Amino acid sequence: MSVRIAVFASGGGTNLQSLLDRFGGVESEPAWVALVVSDRADAGALDRAKRAGVETRVIPVAGREPGDVARETLAVLEAARIDLVVLAGYLRLIPAEVVRAYRDRILNIHPALLPAFGGKGMYGIRVHRAVIEAGCTISGATVHLVDERYDTGPILMQWPVPVLAGDTPERLAARVLRTEHRLLPAVVEAVARAVARGGKIGAFAIPEPAAFELVEAEAPLADRIRRALGSA
Repeated sequence: MSVRIAVFASGGGTNLQSLLDRFGGVESEPAWVALVVSDRADAGALDRAKRAGVETRVIPVAGREPGDVARETLAVLEAARIDLVVLAGYLRLIPAEVVRAYRDRILNIHPALLPAFGGKGMYGIRVHRAVIEAGCTISGATVHLVDERYDTGPILMQWPVPVLAGDTPERLAARVLRTEHRLLPAVVEAVARAVARGGKIGAFAIPEPAAFELVEAEAPLADRIRRALGSA
């Protein structure tokens, strides 16, 4: 079974690109990106999807009733036979009806170590500015399951990133983003394998704080995630 993924994105789509690079082939194993959804017609993510030959849909959210957004979203996902939803820079709250329909099958990546620096309004450069202003020496990226609130769903995996002396929010953002591009595909692959076999999706071990340097090879990270899922 090849798990069909829908990626939701509001911006330029660099995290989407990391998923297209890993799961871009039609019906590739264990998963493939079958649909890209945005709340903005001008989102760069839609252009990336079109260049990759992936179906796109725009589902406007601003000024609409949540029930209308939920019904349209569910209809789009069902029509595309989506198995797994990944939020990759999507800035809208997923309607509760959609969360219930895809419970434990919606993932999000957040540019900090949740539960710190999460919640409504905490996205993009705002997160990195808050981390620096708080005097943190470690930040990172978190992949978590989505529930009915912003950034409160169960954490699947986190990967720490150092905050260096003299960092600006922009420098920290670039460093965390490089980590996101590696962490997200690895977690999505492991989750897709679990979905394909009907297994339980559980939390992964968080790396030791002393091991926050980026690992050069992706394979060990992906293998560690698969082992964690297998034992969940």
